[in-house]
Amino acid sequence: MPRKGQDKEKAPIDVVEIDSSDDEATIVVDAGGHRNLNNSNNNIYKPINDAQLQLRAPKLENPVVLAPPDSNYQPLDTRSFWKAGAYEIGPSKYSYIQGDLEHARVHPKFLHSNATSHKWAFGAIAELLDNAVDEIENGATFVKVDRIYNKKDNSPALLFQDDGGGMNPESIRKCMSLGYSSKTSNTTIGQYGNGFKTSTMRLGADVIVFSRASQSGRATQSIGLLSYTFLRRTGHDDVVVPMIDFDISDHWAEPIIYSSHNDWSANLKTILDWSPFSSKDDLMLQFEDIGSHGTKIIIYNLWLNDEGIYELNFDEDDEDIRLRDEANRGSLLKPTKQVIELQSHISYRIRYSLRAYASILYLRKFMKFKILLRGKAVEQFDIAADLKHPETIFYRPQLAGATKEVSVSTILGFNKEAPSIAVSGFNVYHKNRLIRPFWKVTADGSSRGNGVVGVLEANFIEPAHDKQDFERSSLFLKLEMRLKQMIFDYWKGHCHLIGYQPERSRLHNVESKSAVSSRSEVAGMQKHMQTGKSMHEQPLVIDLSNESFEEERSTEPPSKVASIDQLCEENIQLFMRCEEYGQKENELKRTIEELEKELAETRMKCTKLSLHLETQRRQKLVEQQMDCT
Repeated sequence: MPRKGQDKEKAPIDVVEIDSSDDEATIVVDAGGHRNLNNSNNNIYKPINDAQLQLRAPKLENPVVLAPPDSNYQPLDTRSFWKAGAYEIGPSKYSYIQGDLEHARVHPKFLHSNATSHKWAFGAIAELLDNAVDEIENGATFVKVDRIYNKKDNSPALLFQDDGGGMNPESIRKCMSLGYSSKTSNTTIGQYGNGFKTSTMRLGADVIVFSRASQSGRATQSIGLLSYTFLRRTGHDDVVVPMIDFDISDHWAEPIIYSSHNDWSANLKTILDWSPFSSKDDLMLQFEDIGSHGTKIIIYNLWLNDEGIYELNFDEDDEDIRLRDEANRGSLLKPTKQVIELQSHISYRIRYSLRAYASILYLRKFMKFKILLRGKAVEQFDIAADLKHPETIFYRPQLAGATKEVSVSTILGFNKEAPSIAVSGFNVYHKNRLIRPFWKVTADGSSRGNGVVGVLEANFIEPAHDKQDFERSSLFLKLEMRLKQMIFDYWKGHCHLIGYQPERSRLHNVESKSAVSSRSEVAGMQKHMQTGKSMHEQPLVIDLSNESFEEERSTEPPSKVASIDQLCEENIQLFMRCEEYGQKENELKRTIEELEKELAETRMKCTKLSLHLETQRRQKLVEQQMDCT
């Protein structure tokens, strides 16, 4: 119900639309906390001061909230992320009204295509961790990442929760919109206003957000639903986001009505139909563990891989979340001891273990902030502190138009396991956030730089939108060349400390062997000339018969002199051995193909068995719930 003193102005609205329409209604909140919906002839309003709240709503002649196709909660037919965007777009329901200003519209398919910027699921999770870390300046002390279950179908869901400043009604609408970002600090990681949408849609088809905030003596709590399933199944041709807000300043939740109570109820009904929660009471219970401020994000209908299994593996480690496909990569053949040692190194584990990746995700250790992964705090790992024979090198990039000179410090050293594990590369951070882990700048196959690891923070170059790489600017290319020179110089002066032979020493040994060989040949010629007659006294006569020629040209024992026939015989044997190895290689390839087929069949059986077991588990839970009722 509206607060006392608030006028009930009616304007048609069913859900909040996230495109930037110029036809918008403005909700004005005065200093006393009272909200009034202003109207004028052209329906365009601008806020008077910072205390005003501007909300956007579509103009609809006959507002209708589409319900699910049936009473049962159902996810999308296609649960694989990389296939979820492959559907035909029907004719648009939008019709131009005379007098309206044109604006760009956002089709639901864009949500999926926009999320494909994250090739790696952990990159999407890192975006959500960044949002929580940015809340440290608003008092956040933790971010919790865990698996929970969807109450409607008992499927796994992903939970992110922090105790930061939270979002008021205006902020949560900016969060749900495309391209809006209120982060202006030089220390915050987020800046594009796109990370929340790309990351959540990359991990699952749907996300619901609960947030509490207290600003200027006014406390609010808001709920927003961004559901790809809802938009797809109801045939929307524009991205709409149902949201509801409450004023909790007086210690009870009073709905904030912007147009009419029916419109507010329509948004609530849409959220209940398409979220994991079946009643308003269930929604309100989600705020109990948030406290006076904070945000809770629940991503559900998680994506499956091509084999029909969840991308995220919650079962292998109760204190970790793993990427199933990355963890299984390279497990076909029996690994050697060296491969096992390499796979135990953090440079390999960050590919599939979220705990390992989160441990190096931020350069500086947090003082009063924790990342709680499945109930256990992530222990931050300092790569630079783990290096042998560390050395700090300063690099001063030439920035165009910069008024102040920038100096970047790079710490170089050998990884702790060198030379047995030849892991190398630079870990490049931007604003405390890891962008490129173990970036190998030297050429493959070169021994120079083996085992050398570097750490630096490059705030002078911009990261890509997925924050997994840098923009390929001229500054980036110059940095790459400088890092390559750093690693060569460090290698030249330090490689002998861990058992590698310096390049100068290897060249000296080769030159020494060549000089010794040349001196022995000259000495042999001089000895031969001294024992024979002088060339001026008697002409030199050479007998070209086989026996005399062998005696003249050979100064080594007869056992070491190979005849032409012996060389031919050895060549024939080598060719035969090559053919044998070629046949063995073909047999091994056929064996690998057969094993891969067997593995594919086994995985398919496991998938079917897993789905069967999951179905049985859900049936048992439903039966237990029915028995309880």
